[in-house]
Amino acid sequence: MMKNVLAIAGSDSSGGAGIQADLKTFSAHGVFGMTVITAVTAQNTSRVIDVQDISPDMIGKQIDAIFEDINVDAVKIGMVSKIESIKVIAERLREYKPKIIVLDPVMISKSGYALLKPDAIKTLISELLPLSTVVTPNAPEAEKISGIKIKTMPDMKRAAKIIHDMGAENVLVKGGHIEGSHSTDFLFDGKSFNVYESEYIKTKNTHGTGCTLSSAIASNLALGMDIVSAVDNAKKYITSAIMHSLAIGKGNGPTHHFYELYKKAGILC
Repeated sequence: MMKNVLAIAGSDSSGGAGIQADLKTFSAHGVFGMTVITAVTAQNTSRVIDVQDISPDMIGKQIDAIFEDINVDAVKIGMVSKIESIKVIAERLREYKPKIIVLDPVMISKSGYALLKPDAIKTLISELLPLSTVVTPNAPEAEKISGIKIKTMPDMKRAAKIIHDMGAENVLVKGGHIEGSHSTDFLFDGKSFNVYESEYIKTKNTHGTGCTLSSAIASNLALGMDIVSAVDNAKKYITSAIMHSLAIGKGNGPTHHFYELYKKAGILC
C-alpha cells in the first residue's frame, strides 16, 4: 500500500528547495506527497527577494484538511518562520498525533537570507523539538539551538546531546559546514552515536540539500525503516543527488532528485 508523507514548509519559486524539493524527493522514494504551505518565497538560485507568510489560521486549516481525509504515515517540517505559525503547527500535531515527525530547522537560505525570525527560535525549540522523531540541523543551525560554537566533530557530538536533552527523540547533526575532505554527520539516539561519512563533493550546486535529506529520511521512516537505516539510505540518496547536481541558474543550482530513476530509464542529464 502506498505510504503518505506530508511536508509542512515554504514554497521555493525556483524549484530547488522547500515544498518543491520535498515533493520531488517523496516521488523519488515511491511515497505519496502532500503539502501544507507555510510561506511563499520569491527566490532563485542566487537570492531570496522576499517572503510572504501564510496566515497561521490558513496553515491550521491546511493541516485539518489533510488529516480529516487521508492517513498520514510521516510528517516533515521545513521552513516555519513565525512564532504564531509554529504554535498552530504544534497544536495540530499534538491533536492528530502522527507517528513520525522529521524536523528540519530551516533558519538561513544558501544566499544568507534569514528564513526563521530570531525571536521564533525559542518557540521552535519549545514547541516542535519535543514532538520530533528526528531533528536534522546543520552545524550553524545546531549552534543556534544548542547555544554552543561548533568547529570540530566533538563539538557536533556535544551539540547533539544538548539538543536531545531538549526533547528530540533522535538528533542528526550534519557536518557539511565543517571543513575537511569528508562530510561527517552524527546521529544521536540518547544513548549512542551512529556516524555517517561521505566524500566531500566540490560543487556550488547544493540548493535544497537540507530539505531533500530530511524528506528522504521521512520517506524512509514511512516505508518502515528504522532510524539508522533511514538516515543511511537518505545519505546515499542526497550524495548521489549532489554528485549529479544541476547547473541551473547563476547561483547555487539544485540537486538532481531523479538521477537514479532517470539513469534506470536511460535518460541522462
